Amino acid sequence: MADVLNYFFEYICHCFGENLCMKVFFFIDLREREDDFMLPRGANLQRIKNGKKTYAITPHLPGGFVTPERLEKYANVARRYHGALKLTSAQRIMITNLEAEDIEKIWQELGIEPAIGFANCVRSVKICPGTTFCKRGKKDSIKIGLELDKRYIKKEMPSRMKMGVSGCPNSCSESIVKDIGLVGTDEGWDIYVGGSAGSHPRLANKLIGGLSDDDALVVVAYIVSYYQANADIERLGQFIDRIGFAKFEQEVLDQYTNRSKIEMNQKQEKNNDFAPLPGGLTEGTLALGDAITADSIVADIIRIYPNTIPVLRSLGLGCLGCPSATGEPISQAAEIHGLELEQLVKTLNEKR
Repeated sequence: MADVLNYFFEYICHCFGENLCMKVFFFIDLREREDDFMLPRGANLQRIKNGKKTYAITPHLPGGFVTPERLEKYANVARRYHGALKLTSAQRIMITNLEAEDIEKIWQELGIEPAIGFANCVRSVKICPGTTFCKRGKKDSIKIGLELDKRYIKKEMPSRMKMGVSGCPNSCSESIVKDIGLVGTDEGWDIYVGGSAGSHPRLANKLIGGLSDDDALVVVAYIVSYYQANADIERLGQFIDRIGFAKFEQEVLDQYTNRSKIEMNQKQEKNNDFAPLPGGLTEGTLALGDAITADSIVADIIRIYPNTIPVLRSLGLGCLGCPSATGEPISQAAEIHGLELEQLVKTLNEKR
């Protein structure tokens, strides 16, 4: 087989030149890497140590609720495939330290569809016990939280989004550091927007208060719709900081008051005056027209050259919406994911 490939590349180079030959070679190499990184289905690359890759799967558990029978399946699978169980901050159970060849069998043994998502989507809806289980609960956070999970989990967004539903002001679901947070009070639901933790922490702004369950769901729908239609590659809080909370508040609440038609996934024409805030979305000095280098910050690359996003995705890099992307150079990303840096930078420059 190697002799056939060598002859093929020599023929391409002879007939069409070395440049085309190298493009064909990288296309094949890229497809091989795509298979390597995008598969196994429903798994994430956890780490590479001494050349060995280990993976994790994180089945979706709405609200963090799990039956004893399902929990036993988790334990049996982890034991059989030498995995480790880890409770996540998003109220899921990760099974990690897994081999690539075992992933498909594990999903089958769990009896559930692989949890497939991407970086720029609704990643989680964190829910507290609320009035169902907690003596301090003021609102039924489980009921509305599970409805939000049903409506939005894994839905594509301009960047990653997290939601939190807390049944009282103690905010056990950390609603104030979520992109969209609901907090129960004696008067009803208060809705907060733009919160985040991570490398750029931001406390959410209170948008409106005292809502019924139905009205809270309607306001969330307007928030999501407005964000999808108007944001660039930026978290909700970054988007609010860019346009100003007063503008965001007025336009979203006007839609709610007038009960405007909700248009999901309707992206408006791009604003040419977009300028990311220093220390917000971007961290480096990359500007439009600059070549991508090993030191270019990942968030800058995908913001300034969005044509590179499919390349990164094909190699298993969920950079769009990843918090690490805001301060991580492409050289570090390549090392973490086991990619050949020089070829990656060359391809990104070709695609930009």
